[in-house]
Amino acid sequence: MAVQALSTVAATSKSINQLNCRGPDSFLWTKNPLEPKNLQCQWFGAPIKFSLQSKNFKQVLSKQCTIRANVSFVLPRGKPEPTVPIEKIPKWSAKAVKSFTMAELEARKLKYATTGTEALILGILIEGTNFASKYLRANSITLLKFREETIKILGKGDFYYCSPKEPPLTEDAQKALDWAFDEKLKSGDSGEITTTHVLLGVWSQQVSPGYKVLAALGFNDEKAKELENVISDPGFVDD
Repeated sequence: MAVQALSTVAATSKSINQLNCRGPDSFLWTKNPLEPKNLQCQWFGAPIKFSLQSKNFKQVLSKQCTIRANVSFVLPRGKPEPTVPIEKIPKWSAKAVKSFTMAELEARKLKYATTGTEALILGILIEGTNFASKYLRANSITLLKFREETIKILGKGDFYYCSPKEPPLTEDAQKALDWAFDEKLKSGDSGEITTTHVLLGVWSQQVSPGYKVLAALGFNDEKAKELENVISDPGFVDD
């Protein structure tokens, strides 16, 4: 009975109008086609009522309904929000957000209490499809090498230690993200903040573990300048 009633609800407005015109014996008969009519059926012994109104069905069924959702990606910020129109505030790219999530997971995997600049780079390399990770791999800076060098510098975490679900950012890591945000804002273009901005943000923190690991693996100011030139191109897209 419930299935039949639901099938009736899913009918087109044309079919409903045809049912309305059958005559007084029809359960949908009404002199006013716009008057709501209640249907009732049994579902596990409990009455269920469906309210039908031809006018409403015409509005809903006359065209397909497209649902759109705008998702805003935001990473932690250590500074107050800039005093600029909201439409000029740069957005983080989906890959930058994903790499940040991977950074937190990697920090937990390494049994670290915080998410540092080294974890931010590990997250970029783990995500793997972003421009920054491709550039690093092209310069022989791979995930395994970076992880090994990180452990050399910071040591292994305590095997029995349980990291927080979301390890908080270190001061250096927060400054790196703020640098990426501020540099994108200064550029004035309408593009997104990418993983390349995050990489350069880590490089700007010269006393941080992430900087030290990058330097130990051959990253230098010349490569950083090359990346700055790439992302300053108005047509640059982090694919």
